Amino acid sequence: MSRAPAQHRKPSRSSSTRSSRRTRHRKPSLFASALQHKPARLAAAVASSALLVSAAWQAAPHWPGDKPRPARTGSADTLQAAGADVRASPFTGAGPKARPGAAGFLRLPVPHASSSAALPAIQRRRQTQAPAQPVYRNPLRGVSGLVPERIDMGVDFGGSGPVYAIGDAVITDATGDSAGWPGGGWITYRLTDGPAAGLMVYLAEDVTPAVHAGQHVSSATVIASMSDAGDGIETGWAMPDGASAESQLPVAGGISGGGPFPTRIGLSFEELLQSLGVPAASNRTQAPFGLLPANYPAS
Repeated sequence: MSRAPAQHRKPSRSSSTRSSRRTRHRKPSLFASALQHKPARLAAAVASSALLVSAAWQAAPHWPGDKPRPARTGSADTLQAAGADVRASPFTGAGPKARPGAAGFLRLPVPHASSSAALPAIQRRRQTQAPAQPVYRNPLRGVSGLVPERIDMGVDFGGSGPVYAIGDAVITDATGDSAGWPGGGWITYRLTDGPAAGLMVYLAEDVTPAVHAGQHVSSATVIASMSDAGDGIETGWAMPDGASAESQLPVAGGISGGGPFPTRIGLSFEELLQSLGVPAASNRTQAPFGLLPANYPAS
């Protein structure tokens, strides 16, 4: 025997009457009344209930020893939908004290977008870290009256004042009475950091050493004092054993002090100095002579 579902049955008059007699003396609830009227009344009823619950909870006594519990503000989406500002973040930690807002929500002030407090902790640390120091620095930045001259086996300069190491290095030789160079100065050091690590640099002629063999230096170390005695100084790539300028080796063309100049290996060192802010040599645009060994930076 089949019968129609209950939802399609029409209720009898008697059952309807009994139902109305039981309920006509009941006072409609706040929510039931709101459902029978406009949506605005429903919103007002919800807000009033939220305020009553919040006030009752705050006024309720706590058990001895219990820690005060913070007000439940709901999710960030709920706060934003109610017009509240959201600041809470696992990265930024606790912010300024919350201010009570409309409908029992907590209004949490939001910092300006440019404020560091709005950024994750990792990003803030990256922004506050000191910028990386350059690997190499201009070794002639302290020379007074610096005059760029020619490129020969290395690069020649005139002037007077302190000469620094280009970068982190170990001094391999330092003497003021070398017979092979005018003025007697001869200093070599092997770079230990940066793109030219392992290569040897020489500083020669009118320089008085301020360092000794075996000493570890950096771009902040004065390695010599340059005098304006007429010969000036020469600096460039040295042989791996520090015996003389690299240009004299067969792999660089075997060019000594008699030329022809500029040497290709001298131009390589000139390009390095140029990148550090040293003034250009007078003959740097001329065609170079000799060879450039594979392990030296190309000009």
